Amino acid sequence: MKRPELLAPAGSLAMMRTAFAFGADAVYAGQPRYSLRVRNNDFGRLDTLAAGIREAHAAGKAFYLVSNIVPHNAKLRTYLQDMEEVVALAPDALIMADPGLIMMVRERWPELPVHLSVQANTTNWASVRFWQSVGVKRIILSRELSLDEVAEIRDACPDMELEVFVHGALCIAYSGRCLLSGYFNHRDPNQGSCTNSCRWDYKLHEADENAAGDVHACGGAPLGNPTDFGTVGTATRSGAALGGGPRHLGGSKVWLLEEGSRPGELMPAEEDEHGTYILNSRDLRAIEHVQRLVEIGVDSLKIEGRTKSPYYVARTAQAYRRAIDDALAGRAFDPTLLGELEGLANRGYTDGFYQRHHTPDHQNYLRGHSESGRSLYVGDLAGFDAARGRIEIEARNAFGRGDRLEFVQPGGNVETVVDRLEDANGNPIERLPGSGHRAWLALPAGVDPAAPCFIARFLAP
Repeated sequence: MKRPELLAPAGSLAMMRTAFAFGADAVYAGQPRYSLRVRNNDFGRLDTLAAGIREAHAAGKAFYLVSNIVPHNAKLRTYLQDMEEVVALAPDALIMADPGLIMMVRERWPELPVHLSVQANTTNWASVRFWQSVGVKRIILSRELSLDEVAEIRDACPDMELEVFVHGALCIAYSGRCLLSGYFNHRDPNQGSCTNSCRWDYKLHEADENAAGDVHACGGAPLGNPTDFGTVGTATRSGAALGGGPRHLGGSKVWLLEEGSRPGELMPAEEDEHGTYILNSRDLRAIEHVQRLVEIGVDSLKIEGRTKSPYYVARTAQAYRRAIDDALAGRAFDPTLLGELEGLANRGYTDGFYQRHHTPDHQNYLRGHSESGRSLYVGDLAGFDAARGRIEIEARNAFGRGDRLEFVQPGGNVETVVDRLEDANGNPIERLPGSGHRAWLALPAGVDPAAPCFIARFLAP
């Protein structure tokens, strides 16, 4: 079987270095102006981008540059000029979605590899062959495909590189082409400035008869100013049972949505016999399908998350690296990997469209291992006192004596139970409250104080 590339996100040099340390073969990053990530993106500076590409190549890794906006005319006018210095840095490929920009790049830099972004919505082998005919080197397939459909495309297009997403946030719109953020506060997701409106905190209220009439009289417009929405919160998904209450449009029921940071500004939502589904999707986790994807012959397995933390990249890269290596070695899938990913911040997990129907046994198998290995990121290794044999931990979340910790490192993870914590003066303390506080503890056997290290606390005994 062919060894697939493990492709990780990078919003900063720290994320890139972490990804490579924990097993990624390549990273993808983008400039704010021409990729779909404006925030939490350090690669707007040319010197930072140059350093990233240089370090990646020195390590024998690949660095792909995302340039996948859906541009308006103004960006077309500046694109080629702005990209001259960037292309001179020799990224390994440009990830692109817009046919016009692809045409311009192919004409100006015909030797520069182009990877077709998931934003292009490629769902069939005929589209793959079309893009191959215009010189595209790799297709990042739509997230809406099943494993069988991916296999069919592989069989029909044996000489085209194929890439699929295996982990990370899922958009509620088809392959990410969402309009919600642009509607709410004029920040266009397809220009890179998405405010993740689908993940805001919404409450659901039942409308009374008068409210329903007011809503309908407004032609379905929100009660309140939609452009005032702005604060990102925690997403919820609601499904209210069909019952009594105001109705219109052939018997559908009217509910009113209230976003958490804008109390009193109500927006109508209609419910039919299927229920009401409010915006949010679970996060993709397809690690249990890595073996099948390797067997199919997919060239690259991609992790989403350029705005996430280095800890997120470390955990995901480490887990998927092990899953790929196990698949190549003929070893069975290790279900403990599910639990290691459960500890990351997530909105609940799904394997997306890869497998349309699950057996009850399969579902219980996934759930059981997810719960038993659940953990919480609590800190980073910040220093080492060799004379005392103590390491310093900078806390991100609270932990204390008696907690079971996991030290996550490229060379392998180490578990230990905290029996003593000390402050900066060596005095014993019971608990570290988190949020930048620091403490010392004995160096656990097997932990390398010179290597990158993230610390998690197990939530189950």
